[in-house]
Amino acid sequence: MDIKRTILWVVFSLSLLLLWDNWMRYTGKQSMFFPAATQQANKPAAATAGGATATKSDVPQATVTTQAPAAVPAGPTPVKSEIVTITTDVIKADIDTVGGELKRLELLKHKDTIDQSKNMVLFETGAGHTYLGQTGLIGGNFPNHKSGFVAKPGPRALDGKDEVQLVLESEQGGVKLVKTYTFHKGNYTIDIKHDVVNNSGAPITPSVYMQLLRDGSKPAGESKFYSTFTGPVVYTEGEKYQKMEFEDIEKGKTKHATKSENGWVALVQHYFVSAIVPPQNAQREIYTKKVDNNLYAIGSILPLGTVAPGATASLDAKLYSGPQETDRLEKLAPGLELVKDYGWLTILAKPIFWLMDQIHKVLGNWGWTIIVLTILIKLAFFPLSAASYRSMAKMKTVTPKMQSIRERFKNDPQKMNQAMMELYKTEKINPLGGCLPIVVQIPVFIALYWVLLASVEMRNAPWLGWIHDLASPDPWYILPIVMAVSMFVQTKLNPTPPDPIQAKVMMFMPIAFSVMFFFFPAGLVLYWVVNNILSIAQQWVITKKIEGGKPA
Repeated sequence: MDIKRTILWVVFSLSLLLLWDNWMRYTGKQSMFFPAATQQANKPAAATAGGATATKSDVPQATVTTQAPAAVPAGPTPVKSEIVTITTDVIKADIDTVGGELKRLELLKHKDTIDQSKNMVLFETGAGHTYLGQTGLIGGNFPNHKSGFVAKPGPRALDGKDEVQLVLESEQGGVKLVKTYTFHKGNYTIDIKHDVVNNSGAPITPSVYMQLLRDGSKPAGESKFYSTFTGPVVYTEGEKYQKMEFEDIEKGKTKHATKSENGWVALVQHYFVSAIVPPQNAQREIYTKKVDNNLYAIGSILPLGTVAPGATASLDAKLYSGPQETDRLEKLAPGLELVKDYGWLTILAKPIFWLMDQIHKVLGNWGWTIIVLTILIKLAFFPLSAASYRSMAKMKTVTPKMQSIRERFKNDPQKMNQAMMELYKTEKINPLGGCLPIVVQIPVFIALYWVLLASVEMRNAPWLGWIHDLASPDPWYILPIVMAVSMFVQTKLNPTPPDPIQAKVMMFMPIAFSVMFFFFPAGLVLYWVVNNILSIAQQWVITKKIEGGKPA
């Protein structure tokens, strides 16, 4: 076997696959390696959710019990909408007194993807984009997210305190719903408490629903050269982590856990997540449904049991809406850190990010963290890389002999292969020695790619000089150019393929990759540049020693 030909086609085939995969995701088709709707459950997914059927009603139906679904009556006479704004050090939230609906959520510590002079906004309505948080009661003529609420007086900002509350009240059919939002300093988690007071004079059996509403469009400013998941997810201890496409909800084909005593539901987009986390060990129904044209809901329904006349039933839940920061997510709920999507290599990616995080705690700069991490990974794979480079260096020294064999037996392939094998045996060369060490390292490289792509910590993080955002492309294209030069140098260090066409393809590879890297986040390109420079240094030293007859 010709090791040069093998290495060439391994590299070239992998490159074509990666380029084709990016093109598939760019045109909206499913990725070959990282399908957006991969079910990551430990078990087969459950049957289609009960609420998946398309409906024009955005109020969930009472399907928790075995009784026939009961539609929620409309709210009382429409009341004037009043927006109450709550401000903390990290978020600014607008809540409508109609339904107590969370209509707008601005992240004060994160800049907008397109306009860096503005803050990132998750929840909002208008300009073709809808993203809302809604809660209410079902099971009777009770207050829901269309009912009129009254906001109780109180502070609307932290004002030096650790928390601020907004209390909303609504009464309908003799049933009062008191909805309390609690915002905390330095926290993206909002506590939501529902107190149901039965003033109707008869027992009631209400259920609290909590849902997230969103259109099915990708976030504005999303890169077209790499794809990340946007859509609803469900997590339960039984079914684990399950992702869904908006398109499947549109067709009524979603499959996810429908009943559980634990877990959460969420809407995920690149770098950010909104998750509803009900109390653990509380029975709930999980649903997804189409609400309107290009508008979808995911939520949970939790029964409160029978509430006697004059009695009060309460339910505490949490809404997290903010960046996908691992530490925050792990503390909030089991499995919530999985929204930081590393694809099928999570088992490798999680420890890589942990190591990155530890390095960053020391250095305080994500750019230098990437460089140090790259060096550590390179050191870990030093023996494998050295074996590969030694094999390629030996192949380079016997290239004239190989060319001579090809010339002598160009009309007899069988004898040519026999002669090549004899040459490998005589020169003690393993024909697979150059590519096998590379193949072993590929999963780690892919995992690191997803760590850098998925980590919100890279967003708006500067490195030095002209690099002000490691999650955005290099504005001056310096790193991609250095990347192209480093790849060209690597190509020159490798054995030259005897086939002129193959040689031209190998020389073209740096150009092809560089064009792609012009649109990649600067953090990713920085990793590859550092990795290439270290590889060049290692390969050059080993090649010189082999060519000089010294032990490498």
